[in-house]
Amino acid sequence: QVQLVESGGGLVQPGGSLRLSCVASGFMFSDYAMRWYRQVPGKERELVAGVSWSGGSTNYADSVKGRFTISRNNAKKTVYLQMNNLKPEDTAIYYCNALYKNFWGKGIQVTVSS
Repeated sequence: QVQLVESGGGLVQPGGSLRLSCVASGFMFSDYAMRWYRQVPGKERELVAGVSWSGGSTNYADSVKGRFTISRNNAKKTVYLQMNNLKPEDTAIYYCNALYKNFWGKGIQVTVSS
C-alpha cells in the first residue's frame, strides 16, 4: 500500500521557519523524483519545489527561491522542505507528491501569521 505522510506544519510568525517532512512507503522511494505542492482555497495547486531521485537536482518556484530548500534521505524514505523567512502569502496546505503513479499525500496546513 502506497503512503505519503506529511508532518511538520503549523502556525508560525512572519520571518519564521518550519521544516516539512514526508515519509514514503509502499514503493521504491529511491527510484522516483519527489515534489512539494501547495494550495490555497479557491486557487489551483502550485508546484513549490522538486528533487530528483538522487537528490542531485532540484527546482523551485520563483516565489520561494532563496527561502525554501528541498532535500531527501533515501535511506529514511523521506523528503523534506525547509522553509525559512516565511511570509503570510506562504499560507497554504502543502502536499507531498511522488512521481510514482503521481501519488499524493493528504496535505498539511502551514499558516504564517502574527
